[in-house]
Amino acid sequence: MINQKVDTESPIIEGSTDYVPRSSWRSWLIGRPLATADAAHQTIGKMVGLTVFASDALSSTAYGTQEIMAVLAVAGTMAFGYVFPISLGIVLLLTIISISYIQVIHAYPDGGGAYVVAKDNLGDFAGLVAASALLTDYILTVSVSVSSGVAQIVSAYADLYPYRVIIAIVAVMLIMVINLRGVRESGAAIVVPSTGFIIIIALTIFVGIYKYFTGSLGVVENPPVMHELGMLTAITPFLLLHAFSSGTSALTGIEVIANGITAFKEPRSKNAAITLTWMSGLLAFLFLGISFLSSQIGAIPSEIETVISQLGRTVYGGQGFFYYAVILLTTIILFLAVNTAYAGFPRLSALMAQDGFLPRQLTYRGSRLVYSRGIIALAIISSILIVIFQASVTRLIPLYAIGVFLSFTLAQVGMALRWRRSGTLKEEKPAEAENHTHAPTDRIAKLYFDPLWRLKMFVNGFGALCTGIVMMVFAVTKFHDGAYIVLILIPIMVWVFWMIHRHYKKLANKLSLENFGVIPPHTIRHRVIMPVSGVHQGTLAALRYARMLSDDVTAIHVVVEPADAEKVRKKWQTWGDGVRLVMLDSPYRLFVEPLLDYIANISEKRQAGEIITVVVPEFVAMNRVTASLHTNTADFLRSQLKFQSGIVITDVPYHVHEDEDASQEASK
Repeated sequence: MINQKVDTESPIIEGSTDYVPRSSWRSWLIGRPLATADAAHQTIGKMVGLTVFASDALSSTAYGTQEIMAVLAVAGTMAFGYVFPISLGIVLLLTIISISYIQVIHAYPDGGGAYVVAKDNLGDFAGLVAASALLTDYILTVSVSVSSGVAQIVSAYADLYPYRVIIAIVAVMLIMVINLRGVRESGAAIVVPSTGFIIIIALTIFVGIYKYFTGSLGVVENPPVMHELGMLTAITPFLLLHAFSSGTSALTGIEVIANGITAFKEPRSKNAAITLTWMSGLLAFLFLGISFLSSQIGAIPSEIETVISQLGRTVYGGQGFFYYAVILLTTIILFLAVNTAYAGFPRLSALMAQDGFLPRQLTYRGSRLVYSRGIIALAIISSILIVIFQASVTRLIPLYAIGVFLSFTLAQVGMALRWRRSGTLKEEKPAEAENHTHAPTDRIAKLYFDPLWRLKMFVNGFGALCTGIVMMVFAVTKFHDGAYIVLILIPIMVWVFWMIHRHYKKLANKLSLENFGVIPPHTIRHRVIMPVSGVHQGTLAALRYARMLSDDVTAIHVVVEPADAEKVRKKWQTWGDGVRLVMLDSPYRLFVEPLLDYIANISEKRQAGEIITVVVPEFVAMNRVTASLHTNTADFLRSQLKFQSGIVITDVPYHVHEDEDASQEASK
């Protein structure tokens, strides 16, 4: 039912509809549709926000230490003494990045993270580079986290190793469905396992430290074989930098809160900043604890048994209840870590689509008020990567962190320039200060003088220097392992974004009403062409419609079989009502091609202002089974003719209710 409000002074009628979407299998799978007005009730608090946005960063503690040890292993077990000092350096970098992103959250409360910061302060190109890096990171977050979760399962159940790819893809799709249900629902689904992971790992660390100081910690029993021992090398600065860059994979996911500020309850910036602080503190504690204990128990990096598994059975003295709790919750959090990417990728894609750098379809919010098309796209692309790299964390990690640190660097350079501009506005009023933004859009935050601009500029500048160095180290040390793929992929993505933007910009200029002038006069002539395959009630219904459009109607029958053509000729003389019929011979028994050729010839000879309308009689079956028994000529003609200007394709559907016909025959 449509409810209308009519204003006699305006040609615009305001209306609303009471229609409610029907229940379907989608409602059962992802929940009942939510109205747009429910969006305000779908925001989340700090605790749920921690589970939604921080699961990636917290879960990376499960493999960050192992990646450091995997690099140091080439120098022998003596090199594992550097694991904890390297971890301290990574935590220091974590602190710098966290402080920088807290500033980003307060400066850009509408979200967007590195993309909006770089675009605002460094220009569109820098924004697209940051966006490319972030989108790549989100895709890899899903692939790496799920693959790492599968590795935890395989550590406890080695017989499942051949099925790791299938398990990983099933996990990706399952979490996709969870996220399609909405932000609050996905957060509620993972809050218990996320909290359980934090508690069990914290307990493991406390018990391990207690045993260490009491001298009862011991070492790993029956550790996996470390194959790298046969190729020992010296401990060099390059090796330590290589290990450091591998360990920085634990910092991925820090920026996601800055991208998704709008998901938080008011005050959004404050709640997002507090959540980021909580996340950074927990990440530092868990990462340092695991690194310290792993180096003390003699853990060995291996894809057969993870460092977390070795730590759990050493601290708890075997594979008892607490060991399996560690494995289970670590596996779950690694799977759920992809929730961070599912929260960030669709939002960033939607922002870019609004700016015209990605397809507009990505701005569509699904029935549960989430960017469902972005969520589905992320799941598909990540699954493809898992198949290509066979769910191997070691093979995927080299592709991982370089994009993250590129976005870190661009965001912090942009913030440093922003604070520098802020310092020049001391004598200006806030209203005047707004004019100093680089490229104002609806999401660009107002720029005011900040008395602490020098301190903030130094923090962001120093952070940019640190992350820039790490990015370069990562690019050099991981280049041969696969980092070159990302270095090639990001420029390609930027080029694609520019091409999409260029298309939208050209289209907008073509459709613009500026300097359009008056509406052009009506067409002088209207010609109708109607394909006829046979003469029946559907054909006559289409003919009546065609004659309503114009007196110039031409019916066309493509002669494939002479016998059928003779039947059409006779029936048309009876039922054609004097409309001319062109019998178009087709010696090679083709139907569509001769028809298209005829229309093209008519189109070339048409007069100025003449429009050709192709009226296509279309039989519409009432169910999909019977529909498959008929050739859908209308759709094919539409697909072929829609690229030609001045030609309109009109379908005239003819509905046949087969059940009614059958009942009528039975009654007779």
